[in-house]
Amino acid sequence: MPSFDIASEVDLQTLDNAVNTVKKEIMNRFDFRGSPVGIELDKKSYVISLEVESDMKMKQVIDVLISRAMKQGIDATAFDFSKDAYPSGKVVKKEVPVRNGLKQEDAKKIVKLIKDGGFKVQAAIMDDIIRVTGKKIDDLQEVIAKCRGAELGVPLQFVNMKS
Repeated sequence: MPSFDIASEVDLQTLDNAVNTVKKEIMNRFDFRGSPVGIELDKKSYVISLEVESDMKMKQVIDVLISRAMKQGIDATAFDFSKDAYPSGKVVKKEVPVRNGLKQEDAKKIVKLIKDGGFKVQAAIMDDIIRVTGKKIDDLQEVIAKCRGAELGVPLQFVNMKS
């Protein structure tokens, strides 16, 4: 039976490349000359630590981060900007977690979306992926189209397609 997996993963090397590109661009910008800027990626916990002089510069760094990550192929929804920046001495700090893997509640939303769509497929949650199986590949492609069209707030990849 044909099947595929729905995953939500960020490649660590691609993320590292995007962060390094952001560092280079910020260091070369005229409006950041002489001001303290720190951009670090914690590879174990998938957290980007930003440290800049003011809130305005924080917004500029975030804009550059999103644009460079999208050029590298990372979806903008992979970054969780819900935490506010906090002042620490003369700088403003912000920690940006990167969503890696499907959380249980997100997986349940996706399975509910598939079941409510009336497709002739079965969806099963397996750790941080969802395996979708069906009798026809056309049914699976309809599920992929439905998931892409839905605003779920998490970046999705459709991998491991088998016929």
